[in-house]
Amino acid sequence: MAQKKNFALRIDPAVMSAIESWAADEFRSVNGQIEWIITRSLKEAGRLPKSSLAGKDTQAQE
Repeated sequence: MAQKKNFALRIDPAVMSAIESWAADEFRSVNGQIEWIITRSLKEAGRLPKSSLAGKDTQAQE
């Protein structure tokens, strides 16, 4: 598995609450949900290299 990079994220409490609820609905951790949202957005915008998608099921639970 590729190494992941840590960073601090300041986020509006209402947005965080919505992400927590969404993550719980989809049986993901909050961190996993944020990563899924970002990855999906990058893919839709055409900003994620195809090599980054190898072996990943980014369509799951959409």
